[in-house]
Amino acid sequence: MNGIDTYIDQQDPAIWPRLRAIRAAIREAIPEAEERISWGMPTYWKGRNIIHFAAGKRHIGIYPGPDAVIEFAERLQGYKTSKGAIQLPNDRELPLGLVADIARWSFEQNAK
Repeated sequence: MNGIDTYIDQQDPAIWPRLRAIRAAIREAIPEAEERISWGMPTYWKGRNIIHFAAGKRHIGIYPGPDAVIEFAERLQGYKTSKGAIQLPNDRELPLGLVADIARWSFEQNAK
């Protein structure tokens, strides 16, 4: 088991499928990124941190950085965002296509 498997297994079992779906969307979007734990969160890395995700009490947080939040602002309407963070509420369907697009864009902007 790698660090991300362990991270997911330590969360509420009710959200395991959501966390696994986010992970799969990011892995498919940026297969060349390395999976690791950074800052206590599942992280995708290629020369530097590209994107993170983490379980919250009522949401899953996606952390692509402030430039991605600005770039995708129109598509993120209806989601709570802050500087570099996006909250995907646990009571709504996951926007996996959007997550993949954000991961791909972040990779293109930040991978070294």
